[in-house]
Amino acid sequence: MRPLRPFPTALLAAVLAAGLAGPVLAQAPKAAPPAATAAVAPRPYPSIAVTMPRPVADPSFEAFRKQLGEIAGRKDRAALAGLVAKGFFWAAAQGEKADRKKPGIDNLAAALGLDAADGEGWEALASAAADPTLEAMPQKKGVSCAPAAPAFDGKAFEQLLKSTRSDVFDWAYPALPDLPVRSGAGAEAPVVETLGAVLVRVVAEPPPAGAPPAGPGAPPQGASQAGPPGAPQNPEAAPPLKVVTPSGKTGFVSADAVLPLVFEQLCYVKDASGWKIAGYLGGE
Repeated sequence: MRPLRPFPTALLAAVLAAGLAGPVLAQAPKAAPPAATAAVAPRPYPSIAVTMPRPVADPSFEAFRKQLGEIAGRKDRAALAGLVAKGFFWAAAQGEKADRKKPGIDNLAAALGLDAADGEGWEALASAAADPTLEAMPQKKGVSCAPAAPAFDGKAFEQLLKSTRSDVFDWAYPALPDLPVRSGAGAEAPVVETLGAVLVRVVAEPPPAGAPPAGPGAPPQGASQAGPPGAPQNPEAAPPLKVVTPSGKTGFVSADAVLPLVFEQLCYVKDASGWKIAGYLGGE
């Protein structure tokens, strides 16, 4: 399954401050983990706390997500068309991709890949429907996008990128508190450190012997295979990831136990008739 993954709008301020908005949109892959630096010396770096987004306390949004999930389960394109707002937008790496000559449902289908034979697009829609978080999109009044991004100190992150000579693709954060970092790729390897809710650097590492390949069908780094980013659900979906912790220790974590800072989002708007799908952020 391909969960949703462009740049999160809440992260945009930090990205803009670091001068990375262009690279983030231009380089974000659709079905691969964020790029990791090939050679990273295990040095300590400042710890930056991360606050996870909270679910939206709006019963109408919960009902809308349930309806959207049911439509995704049935692969009901006609019913989905009724939930697409007029003026549907599609902001991708190259800019606006929505074809104004086509109905919104056609643009949404193209963005998500609803016509894919393997049903990947409908699975992505179901994943979006399962996420209870929202964040406002500053560029469009009244529009909110999901999944929401975590909150952290953007200025501190900008300095971290400079001091470590890294980019936003090299960083992730734990899906759950108390993430064990192990000395080896095996699940039984000793724990060298336990991470809390902080940013962690991911580094390139050849897959361990016998590990399943992380090919085009593998989920993005840290994304669970069903539902929104959150608790790990398939620890064998991708090889363990090598990380450097803020203390400078190296180790391995489950690929499903961390979440990327770059991911796609589905956007919504609420009008007099209820919630509608307003647009999509991501894609090549």
